[in-house]
Amino acid sequence: MKLSNYEKDGVAVLEPKGKIMGGPDATVLHEKLHEYIEKGQKKVVVDMAKVEWMNSTGLGILISGLTTLRNNQGELKLANVTGKIQSLLTITKLITVFEAFDSVEEAVKSF
Repeated sequence: MKLSNYEKDGVAVLEPKGKIMGGPDATVLHEKLHEYIEKGQKKVVVDMAKVEWMNSTGLGILISGLTTLRNNQGELKLANVTGKIQSLLTITKLITVFEAFDSVEEAVKSF
C-alpha cells in the first residue's frame, strides 16, 4: 500500500492505494493519524477510491484510526468506497460504524 495525503478546507485527506493487508501498512497509517492528532488536526477523510482490497487486518487499521481520533475528540470518515470494500463493510456490519460518502467533497462538507 502507498499512502499520500493532503488537506482540503481544513480536513486531512488520506489516499491509500493498493491493498491494505496489515504489516508495514498498519504502522504507516497509524503513524500518519498520530501525526495529525499531535498537530491538532482531528478531521480526517480516508479516500478509498484506489484501494483494491482490504483484509481483516486492514479493517482493524481503519477501526483503530477511528477509535484513536474519537478518543481525541476527532472523527474519521470514508469516501469513494468501492463495491468490494462496501460489501466487506456490510458483511462485517462496520457500515454502521463508519460514515461513508460518495466523494471526498461530500465527506469534507459533512464535518
